[in-house]
Amino acid sequence: MTRTYRSPRRALQARQTRAAVLAACRALFAERGWAATGVRDIATAAEVSVETIYATLGGKVALLTAALDGAVAGDDEPVPLAERPMFQAMGEGAFAARVAAAAALITDIHVRTIGLQRALREGAGGEPALAELLATQEENRRTSTGQGIAMVLGRPVDDRERDLFWAQTSPEVFDALVNRSGWSTEQYAAWVASLIENLGGEQ
Repeated sequence: MTRTYRSPRRALQARQTRAAVLAACRALFAERGWAATGVRDIATAAEVSVETIYATLGGKVALLTAALDGAVAGDDEPVPLAERPMFQAMGEGAFAARVAAAAALITDIHVRTIGLQRALREGAGGEPALAELLATQEENRRTSTGQGIAMVLGRPVDDRERDLFWAQTSPEVFDALVNRSGWSTEQYAAWVASLIENLGGEQ
């Protein structure tokens, strides 16, 4: 039986290349938006060839998808958000600690992703694959919102509670309050915490 040899150095280089490409994606899509960012721009910023970009991650839609996935989680490891310590913290400790964990998680995700979210919404208007990505992402956010809030409150939440909180903590509302109205991220997190506290829970 033939065994495939995998060079540790080559594997490390591949991970470094992927990380550089994703960092360039996040910076350029956030700064320029969807239409004004090309694969060649990303390749130049990452100091790799266009061919390497396609071989590593794929085309422009795949690049934005991967950049968003990693930005939501905080890194590019293939670990679902619900399995990460920052998500699990919403179900641990006293009620006040759980509220603070939830507010911090929501705020941190928006800070990391808001530029990419703008690019996604811009591109979704003319790119069916991005429109599908946006719909899937929002449905996933709705699901994780329900899971997270139930953990914080220590009780089940109904659809109305989930949907109202999901809408109130949307990327668009974060963008309007923080980036257009001048709220600090601390003020935003405090507001999110007040929304949760108003729902009440097992204290």
